[in-house]
Amino acid sequence: MAAVGSLQQGISFTEHPSTAAILTPQTQDFLAGLHRRFESERRKLMTNRIERQTSIDAGARPSFAPETAHIRSGDWHIAPAPADLRNRRTELTGPVHREAMVEALNSGASVFMADFEDTTSPTWANCLEGQLNLKYAYAGSLVNEDRVETRATPAEPPTLVVRTRGWHLLERNLAIDGEPIAASLFDFGVCLFHNARAALDSGSGPYFYLPKVEGAADARLWREVFRWAEETLELPQGTIRATVLIETILAAFEMDEILFELRDHVTGLHTGNWDYLFSMAKTFHHDPEFILPDRQCLNATTPFIRAFTELLVSVCHRRGAHAIGGMSGVVPDSVDPTRTAPSLRSMAVDKRREAGDGFDGTRIAHHGLVDVAEAEFDRVLSYRPNQVEFQRDDVYVTAGDLLAVASTRGERTEDGLRRNVSIALHYLGEWLTGNGAVVIDDNLEDAAMAELCRTQIWQWRHHGVALSNGMTVDDAMLSRIFDEEFDLLRDQLGEDEWAAGRFTEARRILHEVTFADELCDYLTIAADPLL
Repeated sequence: MAAVGSLQQGISFTEHPSTAAILTPQTQDFLAGLHRRFESERRKLMTNRIERQTSIDAGARPSFAPETAHIRSGDWHIAPAPADLRNRRTELTGPVHREAMVEALNSGASVFMADFEDTTSPTWANCLEGQLNLKYAYAGSLVNEDRVETRATPAEPPTLVVRTRGWHLLERNLAIDGEPIAASLFDFGVCLFHNARAALDSGSGPYFYLPKVEGAADARLWREVFRWAEETLELPQGTIRATVLIETILAAFEMDEILFELRDHVTGLHTGNWDYLFSMAKTFHHDPEFILPDRQCLNATTPFIRAFTELLVSVCHRRGAHAIGGMSGVVPDSVDPTRTAPSLRSMAVDKRREAGDGFDGTRIAHHGLVDVAEAEFDRVLSYRPNQVEFQRDDVYVTAGDLLAVASTRGERTEDGLRRNVSIALHYLGEWLTGNGAVVIDDNLEDAAMAELCRTQIWQWRHHGVALSNGMTVDDAMLSRIFDEEFDLLRDQLGEDEWAAGRFTEARRILHEVTFADELCDYLTIAADPLL
């Protein structure tokens, strides 16, 4: 890391052409304030996570905490949503690359979530240039020029929401007092400092998505960050608004508490489907009762997943919050639409179910899905911006319902194992080159899918799972599958695409985390030193 900036500030960061525009002296001061005020609290949060995981490893099971029963039974509501966040039928998500952002802002979606987490590989260049793209987007002047056309931000773009990275990640390219800043505080702080006023001037506001939240303690820390930032920047209290991704099993038990802690700043909760399954396998990785079947067997109608989604709608609407449905990543084939038509029909059925269950909107990963998803929500919502008034008083979910993995139907097959290896290799090989959104089998995949795949591989090996063909997952079998899928992926991609990726390094990392005695927390952390 090259030391740049005032010694008095105690700040150093890696040089890049975009640092002058993004890391101004005033921005550095703001980031330094965030770090010095909240880093110790973030560390306590991480320590508490480790202690909680140790307890689960010893056999404890999460439950609805009796000490917060008064919050769950209380009669309270969150602050009303801003005008431009009341209609959230379609929320398009994508990386912060200029081309992707311009495409998304021209998509016709209700909301665009600019994502610094799962769909953006966190290279220093991506993080800085993404922040620069945000500045242009909030100013209404983001333009993408290529050899074919020039596209600009439209007059009435989707409402812009920014997803930061999670509390568990560090931004190692910027240090304060010799310590790397939390990636979440970097993403949030830079975006807010540069764009809060521009967002308000345009009739919108600084809106964020908060990932990898594990409970009320995470939300409480974010609440204090928001309050400090608003006071420091002289913004009215409640200006910053957030949607929380419920993508961990532990957060599913504390949805009321999360909304309560953030009640002046929160607008809704989102169902992070693939991350939720990853969390289930990760949290209970030592417990044989939580061995997942093939991913293809797990969908929104699987009982333990349906318990989670119905509980989320019920909790949100009782508190006046929006419930946002899960991600659909189908990539329509523009050359031969009939080829991906079955996937689009399946997606439409899924969105129809979400709208019928009471969700106020849904997440999609490709601009070609906007019309399909919106049509299904229009059937239910008609002229209404949302259906928060639809109270799901019929929903009653117990701790056992949320944890009922053992009763889940579905086989564990060699084909499922091979698909996990192939997808994890493919995704990681491109992620290491700076691409965090990868099209695999007509789906736009992100880090959540790679994490689920590699965790399931570890889980099946660790427990010596017997597959449907009678074979047992052991080291010899996995080594053979790694070799075969590695060669097969190379043939499928072709030499040019293979040479552009970093698949040999991806294989080494995936092999290391798969054959380790203990499950590593995050594949992206294990691979981060190679970025």
